[in-house]
Amino acid sequence: MPSVEILARVQFAFTIAFHYIYPPLSIGLGLCLIIMEGLYLKTGLAIYQEITRFWIKIFALIFGIGVATGIVMEFEFGTNWATYSHYVGDIFGSALAAEGIFAFALESGFLGVLLFGWNRVSKGVHFFSTIMVALGSIFSALWIVIANSWQQTPTGFRIEGTGMEARAVVTDFWEMVLNPSSVDRFSHVIIGSFLAGSFLVMSVAAWYILRRQFTRHAQAMFKVGLRVAVVAALLQLFTGHRSAHYVSKYQPAKLAAMEGHFDSLAVADAYLLGWVNQKEQKTSGLKIPGGLSFLTHGDFTTPMQGLRATPPTERPTAVNFVFQTYHLMVIIGMTLIGLTLLAVFLLWKKKLFDQRWLMMIFVGAVLLPQIANQVGWYTAEVGRQPWVVYGLLRTSDALSKTVSANQVLFSLILFTLVYLLLFLLFLFLLHRKIQHGPDVTQNEEEVSDLYSKRNIGGVH
Repeated sequence: MPSVEILARVQFAFTIAFHYIYPPLSIGLGLCLIIMEGLYLKTGLAIYQEITRFWIKIFALIFGIGVATGIVMEFEFGTNWATYSHYVGDIFGSALAAEGIFAFALESGFLGVLLFGWNRVSKGVHFFSTIMVALGSIFSALWIVIANSWQQTPTGFRIEGTGMEARAVVTDFWEMVLNPSSVDRFSHVIIGSFLAGSFLVMSVAAWYILRRQFTRHAQAMFKVGLRVAVVAALLQLFTGHRSAHYVSKYQPAKLAAMEGHFDSLAVADAYLLGWVNQKEQKTSGLKIPGGLSFLTHGDFTTPMQGLRATPPTERPTAVNFVFQTYHLMVIIGMTLIGLTLLAVFLLWKKKLFDQRWLMMIFVGAVLLPQIANQVGWYTAEVGRQPWVVYGLLRTSDALSKTVSANQVLFSLILFTLVYLLLFLLFLFLLHRKIQHGPDVTQNEEEVSDLYSKRNIGGVH
């Protein structure tokens, strides 16, 4: 049987990966809802109200599943990672308390108005509620990323106690919040969330267009999603570059693993595709000579620290895994840029919605941001190993001392079954809502007349 550490890590990785399907979708959908409802207030067209109400129902479904799946992780901190919880309790307690006060309360407080406020409050109040719910989801992500970023680049603390009684105590709250990686990592996570939500909108819209259902509504949805997606895809280049810079400065061993760079101090290549032989400490594949040195220092000849410069006991434990997940994230990011720019060009040429092959691609492309978000987290977390708090607390030392392998395995099997049922329920409800579609109050001809009169959202 695998060790307690391996089982506990697998269990937490599974639960957080499953949970992480939903928050990015709700964050991205929140922004799309603001745009949709804003267009309704600006134009007065019923079509924008109808697509807003349609996506609010899906947002509520995603929000509910996200909350249900997120609660489990907090209990795992106590059951499987008691030493870790004791060590970072002061840090995590501050961040999670701030999330509860400033984020979750804001989001859940206005959610009722968002869901049930139509025709009960004014248009302005309902729009304000939409904005507050969207901001609440963003603030929630902010505090979670801050807490995780502190583990990557810990600052604003002191260590009290020794040995098993040691714990990190906040000495400067804002230094802890604004640790060296928090801003860059937060921007990268949020942009990835905008991509996840906007591609869900475009996927559903493309499906309607292919089936010739709710055609005008689908075109309006697609355009909103495309506005968000094209900006987010381009911004992700910048935020990804910024994130790599912080990694190069504060976690050079992680960056070396991301590019399979082993030499202690040498010019570092940037691989487009490749494979890492960790045993022989060699990387092969398609590469740009000196590319990583250029991206990091602006010079193809600047040497960089490789994995051999780090003691073997302090290096990432799965170099090829980190290499592959990182490059898959980059490949997907570039694919999303290409897809969105192509769609913008065809929309400008008034040919976008005639390209059935492209609509088919967009139906399936909903998976790409989700995969990129997942493998991005894998890169960050596996690349940090063997540390759970970088340079301070090892993952092997963070375990609970009383939990057994059998207990963790049993709960892992149980969680897998429950999460599988939740996922099937989510897919069933999502499919049913998509099948139902928007509640249309105007026929297609009336909507077409409004589009032609106002020159908004017509067939291109």
